[in-house]
Amino acid sequence: MIQASELILRPSGAIYHLNLHPEQVAKTIITVGDPERVKLISDKFDKVTTRVEAREFVTHTGELDGVPLTVVSTGIGTDNIDIVLNELDALFNIDLDKREVKDDLAKLTFIRLGTSGSFQPDLPLGSFLMSEAALAADGLLPFYLDASVPDPLAYSLHAHLDRGEVKFPVPILVVRPTLPSIFAESDLPRGVTLTASGFYGPQGRSLRLRAGLHAGLLERLRNWQEGDLRLTNIEMETSGIYGLATALGHRAVSVSALIANRALGTFHERPGEVVEKLIERGLELATNMREG
Repeated sequence: MIQASELILRPSGAIYHLNLHPEQVAKTIITVGDPERVKLISDKFDKVTTRVEAREFVTHTGELDGVPLTVVSTGIGTDNIDIVLNELDALFNIDLDKREVKDDLAKLTFIRLGTSGSFQPDLPLGSFLMSEAALAADGLLPFYLDASVPDPLAYSLHAHLDRGEVKFPVPILVVRPTLPSIFAESDLPRGVTLTASGFYGPQGRSLRLRAGLHAGLLERLRNWQEGDLRLTNIEMETSGIYGLATALGHRAVSVSALIANRALGTFHERPGEVVEKLIERGLELATNMREG
């Protein structure tokens, strides 16, 4: 039996942070960072049956082309991803009355539709990118995963950084998801995403406060390549989604609209138009999934 301090429920019986009941969530869940983006997506549904707001977590559930869908805002960062993925999994896979894990576990599909900064100069503003894997630089996953059994890409990154005598600030953890097949078979360009713990210093940005990031680290990471894979973009959620979803037995995919190019120092003039196109492409793929 899971103790009350570990699985926290509201007096209504809803899960604590999201304020949701199991029947209010679909098994296909679109995550976005910005709470305002939830309505941009649900406005395209044929019908919306649930609208719940709790803190930065806004959840709309409905149906599009006969497919049940939930869209939820996570806010920014993997600390919020820790809350959202654990609580959504609990709604399906824990009996909230008995406080016990169910015998038959549900498999969920998480689809992140977000914005990101391109890490490479040849990736154009306004293009989309699907994360084949994610490099965690945020600090969440060592609480869950064993860094002593790394992904082969982690070995490659270690060797590449060591040759340049550059140190990574946290244990190198590379995580790969079980991609929904329709996304895996799509023509979306792929890459490896760097997930950072913050927007400014952790991503090498300096405004008035100088970033303490090792001067050569980002450039060294930019020059790493293993086969066809390289670090293509930087954001703040993907490694958390991939690591937790995989550990919990779920599918996950992160698709980013590239609205900044960090290598060139440029930013898209009309980011809203790019996000709108990303939503349309994401919903097209989500409503054509055939997995159970």
